[in-house]
Amino acid sequence: MLKKSEKHLFLDVGFDVLNIPSEAISEIEEAGVTEDVAASEEELVSTTPSGQSLFSKQANAQTRSVKENAEIVGEAVVQIGTPSGLGSGFVIHPDGYVITNNHVIAGEHKITIMIFRQTSRELEKIQKQNVKILATSPVLDLALLKIEGEESPDFAHVPVEAGGGLRSGQPVFAIGSPLGLGRSVSQGIVSVRNRVISGGLFYIQHTAEINSGNSGGPLFNLQGEVVGVLNMKMVQAGVEGLGFAIPASLLRLFLENQDAYAFDPRNPNAGFRYLDPPGAHPKAEDLPVKTGPAEDAAVTSQS
Repeated sequence: MLKKSEKHLFLDVGFDVLNIPSEAISEIEEAGVTEDVAASEEELVSTTPSGQSLFSKQANAQTRSVKENAEIVGEAVVQIGTPSGLGSGFVIHPDGYVITNNHVIAGEHKITIMIFRQTSRELEKIQKQNVKILATSPVLDLALLKIEGEESPDFAHVPVEAGGGLRSGQPVFAIGSPLGLGRSVSQGIVSVRNRVISGGLFYIQHTAEINSGNSGGPLFNLQGEVVGVLNMKMVQAGVEGLGFAIPASLLRLFLENQDAYAFDPRNPNAGFRYLDPPGAHPKAEDLPVKTGPAEDAAVTSQS
């Protein structure tokens, strides 16, 4: 039931919306749903891709503590390894599709993914070396990877927030591999949900502690949904708690239009590119020069 008024009743029946005159309705009976059925429906929606998308959305999401959420979503957070360093990522589809930052894998040809799997007795570290780059975007700083060579893949994965629910002051938490320390959890709040940096894209400003190696990792809400992708922080003497994440809205845009960002190993800059018009950027001599001690300048550092 979408809407009910004195004269009409609107029902969503899948492909169509029915407009039923109230005078034609003899009785309305609301069907109850048992807890077991509701739980199974929540699990189904949270683990089934929406349509043909690579990401899933969660229905009837429950608010949990950071500890409870970390136990549920922790296995879907992975460590990305390249010859030049380590980063983080997360699985968005049971077939092994992984999201990370473009700057984590940019220019790399040998990529490994470390999966952390909790058994009844120990934490297993499983390294996947057959990793393919499917799509990248230097502008959005996002990359889509695929773990290949699995006969019957069934990776733990996480849902992506549907949009519109993020607010300043909302609790969030991050999981990643800062300095290579896998499955590290940090907690904070959303400071500003749409901070614009250098006139470009907007980011989620948050206070969850992140460091080098967190790049590409997920920022979660207390429903266990990915609300952002960690990608940078402000580094300055005396400055703390200024982390930034790419919002879930841009992640969904990237995934829904991945053909525009398709990666070609013969041309790492493959995909649609739009050049700036003449005069869009000022000349170097026209830029203002900041003077003073180096520690007075705020530096944006990719995590």
